[in-house]
Amino acid sequence: MFDFSIITQWIHSLLCTYMPEQLAIFLECVLIGVIILLAYAIIAIIMIYMERKVCAAFQCRLGPTRVGPYGTIQVFADVLKMLIKEIIEIRHADKFLYNLAPYIVIISSILAFSCLPISKGLEVLDFNVGIFFLMAASSIGVVGILLAGWSSNNKYSLIGAMRSGAQMISYELSVGLSLLTMVVLTDTMQLSEIVEQQADGWFIFKGHIPALIAFVIYLIAGNAEVNRGPFDLPEAESELTAGYHTEYSGMHFGFFYVAEFVNLFIISGIAATIFFGGWMPLHIAGLDGFNAVMDYIPGFVWFFGKAFFVVFLLMWIKWTFPRLRIDQILTLEWKYLVPIGLFNLLLMVIIVVFNLHF
Repeated sequence: MFDFSIITQWIHSLLCTYMPEQLAIFLECVLIGVIILLAYAIIAIIMIYMERKVCAAFQCRLGPTRVGPYGTIQVFADVLKMLIKEIIEIRHADKFLYNLAPYIVIISSILAFSCLPISKGLEVLDFNVGIFFLMAASSIGVVGILLAGWSSNNKYSLIGAMRSGAQMISYELSVGLSLLTMVVLTDTMQLSEIVEQQADGWFIFKGHIPALIAFVIYLIAGNAEVNRGPFDLPEAESELTAGYHTEYSGMHFGFFYVAEFVNLFIISGIAATIFFGGWMPLHIAGLDGFNAVMDYIPGFVWFFGKAFFVVFLLMWIKWTFPRLRIDQILTLEWKYLVPIGLFNLLLMVIIVVFNLHF
């Protein structure tokens, strides 16, 4: 498996030969920031196109076909339209908070996106408390959603924001319990170390029954965390027009729209990292030839392949099940997922203490 840290260290040493080290570090930070924003935009474009095609397939349609070959330029046309549309100022709205809310949502999404370990040596933020930082960064987004609903001076936006806040804060518990279950198994919060421990087998296979239960809980709670169907009640069009971003237009609405799709990829990327080995290839004990062939596939290909597989699973869920009521959503979390998650965490502790895992 190629280590990209060789390239990054070479770039650092090259810059240090022509300028002071502090200036080199500053330029590296700027370059990394630009790359992150570019990758964020590319992932958003891919996710929007994939959503439309998968939705069309489930509904026996074709999806976008006219703008560009197979409709591939349709997303770019929509982005251009979003950029040139007027940002309408709402009368009697709290203008400062109204304008601040989309940026809080997008900054939270970018911070979480930066934590994803794409390949060996391609970790932008790789702390020893990486999972803790990831959960903290991703939880900031609910503040932006609540501010958006409250500052819009619209009762429907406020109701949508309150629903979304209650839903996201509730389901963060189940997401946290699922990740904590895997932290107990790995004895580390550093994402790169968690991936390294899966060199001889992914945790979805060797983590025993609690790892499988944690994965199922994580899929359900992660879907609810990003307000995706059947948990998209905060944006219930039939009741609340567009929920918390009803009063937003132009690029401000675009920030909410893009963050939702990239957050779906972030949830899938974390699942790929924690449960499916991240950039680690598929290895089967005893099949040395097969394992050698798998090692030739680059790590970032493995990561994106696994992440988009989980994305497809979540889209499958969205376009298969009907939307739930708010009481059903909260009942599922507090009466079922949280107790099961707590019991599963205790079960994983017993398995690790008595060394019962594979």
